[in-house]
Amino acid sequence: MNFYSRALKLKDETVYHRRYLHRNAECGLNMPVAKKYITHQLSLCGIKAVPCGFGLTATIGSGKPVILLRADMDALPMKEQSGESFSSTTACAHTCGHDFHTAMLLTAAKLLKEQEHTLKGTVKLMFQPAEETLEGARNMIEHGILRNPDVDAALAFHTGAGRIPVGTYMYNAGGTMMLSADNFCITICGKGGHGAYPELSISPINMAAHIYNAFNSIVSLEVDPQKTCMLSIGRFCGGESGNVIPESVVIEGSFRTDDADTRKLMKKRISETATGIAKAFGGSADVHWLCGAPALVCSKTFTDSMAGYISELDIPRLAPLKDIKANASEDFAHIAASVPSAMIYISAGFDDERGSHTAHSPKVLFNEDVCPVGAAAYAHCAFRWLEDSTNHS
Repeated sequence: MNFYSRALKLKDETVYHRRYLHRNAECGLNMPVAKKYITHQLSLCGIKAVPCGFGLTATIGSGKPVILLRADMDALPMKEQSGESFSSTTACAHTCGHDFHTAMLLTAAKLLKEQEHTLKGTVKLMFQPAEETLEGARNMIEHGILRNPDVDAALAFHTGAGRIPVGTYMYNAGGTMMLSADNFCITICGKGGHGAYPELSISPINMAAHIYNAFNSIVSLEVDPQKTCMLSIGRFCGGESGNVIPESVVIEGSFRTDDADTRKLMKKRISETATGIAKAFGGSADVHWLCGAPALVCSKTFTDSMAGYISELDIPRLAPLKDIKANASEDFAHIAASVPSAMIYISAGFDDERGSHTAHSPKVLFNEDVCPVGAAAYAHCAFRWLEDSTNHS
C-alpha cells in the first residue's frame, strides 16, 4: 500500500480537519468540540471512538502486537495574530501545531481502516487533551490508555514551524530528546496597607522580588554547569493600585532539566528559597507544584525502526535530522517511560518570510503541505512495525 499516494489524494480532507480544529481551538482537559468532531469523523470511517479520561481512543485491527499512535488536541490560551482566514474564534490559539497532529491522525486512521484486513495486529489511537499543561497523557494513562488491549510500543509526531522546509524529519534515538518540566505557583502573603506607611505593612511585592532574584542564583550557583537547566517566571501578579501595598502576590513559573538529580534539587531549593525568604521578611509563601513531566527519552531500537520506515516513503525532499535535542518539554514522556516509544518531529515550515515566527508565537504560520506527510508517516510506520514485529516473533 502506498500510503503517501493515498494521503495526497486526501490532503484537502486533512486540511479541512486542521482548519476546523484551528478555528474552534480549545485548551486544557475539557475539549468537547474537538471530541465531538473526532468521534463523528472516525464513525464515518467505521471506527468507534470511546472516552478515555478526558481524551478519546479507538482501535483498528485485532490481536497482538499493539502499537499506539498519539495525537495531542489542545491549543494555548492566547490570542492569534496569524492573519489566516480560518483564525481561531475562541480565546485559545493553535500556535503549537496540535491541530495538525489530530488532523493527520484522523486521516491516518482512515488509511489504516482501509487496510484493516491486512494489518498484522492492532493500531490503538490516542487523541489527547492538555499536553500544554502536562496533564493529558497522565490522565489518559490513569484511565487505561496503555491497557485493554495492552500497548507494546507508542509513536507520536510533532510539527515544527520556522524555516525548515517540509520533508525534514527529526528524531533522537536513545538520548534525551526533550527536557523535563515542572510548573509551580507560589502565593506570597504579607500585610497590606497604605503606600505612604510601608513600615506598617509587610510588602509581598518586596518578598516576591527577592525570591525572583534568588531563583536565578539557584541555577547559576547550585546546579552542575554540565547539566542543562533553566528556570523561567511567566507570571508575576499582585496589587490593584499604585498607592496600596497588597496582601499577596502570585508568582508562576517552571523549570526544565535533562537530569533526574537536578530535577530533585531544583524542586527542593525552589520551595526552601521561597518559604525562607518570605519568613525572613515576616511573611509567608505557599509553594504549589502543578503538573510536570520527566525528560523525554525515546527507545533507540524503536525510534531507529520508525525513522527507517519513514525513509521508505516517496516524499519529495525527504531528509532525516538525527540526535536533535530541544529545551521544550512533552508529556508524551509519561508514555515513553512506560513502553518503547518514539517521537518524530516533521517540519511544517517555509523557506521564506512565512517562516519568520516559530511555535507559541501569535503570528506563527504552518505549512499545510505537511498534512499528507504526517498522515502517511503515521499509517506507514504503524503498518510496517506490525508487519515486522509479527514476522520476527
